[in-house]
Amino acid sequence: MTGLNLDVIGTKFPEVTFKYNWKDVVLYALGIGAQTDELQFLYEGFSGGLKVFPCYACIVGGMGLQLQRLGKIAFSHFIHGEQSIKLYITFSSSSEIICQAEVENIFDKGKAAVIHMKVSGRETGGEPVFDTKWVFFYLKGGGFGGDPGPKTEPLNPPEGVEPDFSISYKTNENQAALYRLNGDLNPLHIDPEFASRSGRFKGPILHGLCTYGFATRSIMYGACEGELERFKEFRARFTSEVYPGETLTTEGWKDNGGYIIQVKTERAVVLGNAYAIIG
Repeated sequence: MTGLNLDVIGTKFPEVTFKYNWKDVVLYALGIGAQTDELQFLYEGFSGGLKVFPCYACIVGGMGLQLQRLGKIAFSHFIHGEQSIKLYITFSSSSEIICQAEVENIFDKGKAAVIHMKVSGRETGGEPVFDTKWVFFYLKGGGFGGDPGPKTEPLNPPEGVEPDFSISYKTNENQAALYRLNGDLNPLHIDPEFASRSGRFKGPILHGLCTYGFATRSIMYGACEGELERFKEFRARFTSEVYPGETLTTEGWKDNGGYIIQVKTERAVVLGNAYAIIG
């Protein structure tokens, strides 16, 4: 038995209202590495108003996931595999957003279950703000006789072609300690003893969505020239861990109105199969 409640497939969970203010979005900006020369994301008195990075959708959407409704699962075997965001409007610096999660499908990969979820957010007046899609791998959760699901086609940068943009940001040693204040308090990201128990990591690792945020920030400047309204969609697969203090290099190759994206450290590619749509 996997512990998963397969009856949730196709189910929409109860709506959750998420309220935030300017301090929350500034904390998030700092969590994904924003510096004081990015004052538009850090200062509530900025001329023209405080701006919000589009990947804040991951924080708002994450609050609506309600993963406990998936059944009796061991979260130590739960891995965040892929993430996507789609923006309909830019975020206000403070607002209330109504989120609704849906389990789109659960595929059986034999040794693992692959859970596809969607969380949509709308303003209290009804205007759509974002859609987020989440793919989780539940190790040891497969073998229930379900559909194995489609195979994802690889999306790699063109071989031998220089990227159209390349931006590097060094993460701080305390990056995960700061980012966790946005709500993801998993001890894997701060407790060395806990992290060592996995047998996979040499110490606490950076949140995958923190890496995703650094990538989004790079896309904002490298592809959107800092114009929030041009950022439409970004999807990516988490391919390797990142340790606080490592440098993240985000590269983008133009492709039919979008960009093929790859993020790497000196050790490995950490975000792959990634694509951004720019307006």
